[in-house]
Amino acid sequence: MNHIPRRAPQAVRVGMVLFLGGVVASMAVAMYAYTQYQTNYVTGAAGEPVSVGPVEYTVTFDGVHEGDEETRPEADFLAIRITAVNAGPGQTRISGGQFHLIGPDAERHAAVYGGFTEEDLLLHPLEPGEPREWTPQFDVPFYADATYMVVIRPQKDQGT
Repeated sequence: MNHIPRRAPQAVRVGMVLFLGGVVASMAVAMYAYTQYQTNYVTGAAGEPVSVGPVEYTVTFDGVHEGDEETRPEADFLAIRITAVNAGPGQTRISGGQFHLIGPDAERHAAVYGGFTEEDLLLHPLEPGEPREWTPQFDVPFYADATYMVVIRPQKDQGT
C-alpha cells in the first residue's frame, strides 16, 4: 500500500495565509496602541519646568500651614505653588484633581480644598500663552529633610 501525501486544496492554503496575516496585523495594531497610550513618566526638580501635554508646569514648595477655623489637617498642610502655561492652540482646563503628592510614606495624597487663599486650585480654564499660578494644599506630615514628589495627571483634552 503506497501512501501518497495529498496536498491541501488551494482554498485551504489561501485561507491559512489570510488567517496568519490577520493575526500578525492585529498584533501590530495592538503593539502600536500600547506604545501610544502607555503612561509616560517625566521627572524634574523643584522649580524646573516640566511639559505634560500642551501645558508647561513649574512646581515649587510654598510652605506649611495649619489650615483655618473650618479646615484643619490631620498632620500638616503642605502647600505647593504651581505655575502653568498653556503652549497649545486652544483653551484647556486645570483642576486640583490632576495633582497628587507622594510623601515620605510613599502614599499618594490628593489635594485638600478649603478656600485658604484666592489661589486655591479647584477647576480653572487656562488660555494659550497666559501663565497662571495656583497653590494647592496636601494633608501630609512635613519633614524638612524628606523628599516629596508631585504627580501631574493630564486632563483628557490635554491629549497625553
